[in-house]
Amino acid sequence: MRWSPVSLPTSKRTSRPTRSLASVLVLAALTGACSSGPAPTTFDLSAPTARIGGASDRQILINEPVAIEPLSGQQIIVKDVSGTITFLGGGQWSDNLPRLVQTRLINTFENSSHIRNVARPSSGAVADAQVISELRNFSVITPNGEAYVEMAVKIVNDQSGRIVAGRIFRASVPVAGVDAANAARGLDEALSIVMIDIVRWVSGSRIPTREQPSPAAEQTTDKAPA
Repeated sequence: MRWSPVSLPTSKRTSRPTRSLASVLVLAALTGACSSGPAPTTFDLSAPTARIGGASDRQILINEPVAIEPLSGQQIIVKDVSGTITFLGGGQWSDNLPRLVQTRLINTFENSSHIRNVARPSSGAVADAQVISELRNFSVITPNGEAYVEMAVKIVNDQSGRIVAGRIFRASVPVAGVDAANAARGLDEALSIVMIDIVRWVSGSRIPTREQPSPAAEQTTDKAPA
């Protein structure tokens, strides 16, 4: 880092406290310039393209997973056997983790060509059911040296709000080292396994169809009182 010497006034009228304050400000500016380090590497998650089977006409909304605070940001998490959580330096996710997982799960459904009518609840689409989930674990476990992903998933009847089915999905993948690149690669692989299992499970479940009102019911509803 290049810097130029700073000459302070030497006038007799300049008091000692003023000269000291100026020196502190110069030193603080130089320290701040030297302490700025490189930005962390940003990692994305992928959406697998496994083919599940024939297409279904069901319409599904994929909600953003809920998660505790450490799993709600962009940090890559390391957890030891005692449950202590630390953030792995040098890397981060490309978006807040729950939103990123939601996007890649939607992509996985679309790539499977089985249930293609998937969207976010914010899309305003009318659906037969919703997939709600909780991101329970998304971390590198030490000293085992494995990337571990765990999600609890439920299928909910969009019309009645009743839970149709529920299941917990888990996957672990060994990592070559506890650094940002290896951690991101292992967690991406573990999540891909979980998402394929979720798509297979939802596709094989008996998803209720949103009931359409009969013409007679519509006439009764629309009929004005006498």
